[in-house]
Amino acid sequence: MLSESLIEPFRAKLGELGLDLADLRIGGTPNRPLVQVRIEWPPDEARRVTVDDCARASRALEAWLDQGGPLGSRYILEVSSPGLDRPLRWPRHWMRFVGSEVQATVAGLGRIRARIVAVPNEGTVVLEPAGREARTVRLADIRDARLAVDL
Repeated sequence: MLSESLIEPFRAKLGELGLDLADLRIGGTPNRPLVQVRIEWPPDEARRVTVDDCARASRALEAWLDQGGPLGSRYILEVSSPGLDRPLRWPRHWMRFVGSEVQATVAGLGRIRARIVAVPNEGTVVLEPAGREARTVRLADIRDARLAVDL
């Protein structure tokens, strides 16, 4: 199942609760889809996602899905915060974390760790890999990107 077509309906449902959609992944099987939803507060809210926030979002999404939502009635729903190594999926994520370090898999570069220098437009990001010059990368060429975490 393609999660891209479901992004806006999930984003709208979470928006009714004052929350943002940080990530949506659909896996599992067609008969029993696994729906993984990561939620966050809007950037202007200086709040962290709590267990209560996840429970509230889960209840709202379950009610919507059970009333004939897009995945049928035999789904498994997981709602969580994006975590420290949060994924960067959409241009707004890249803009929010300019100056931060990311781990990313980029076509032609492989797996890199880089600093986000700028987001010139919705289709590109400027990344500066450690010890190398900054370069402009198309977001479409980035298969996976997460904030880098040093523990």
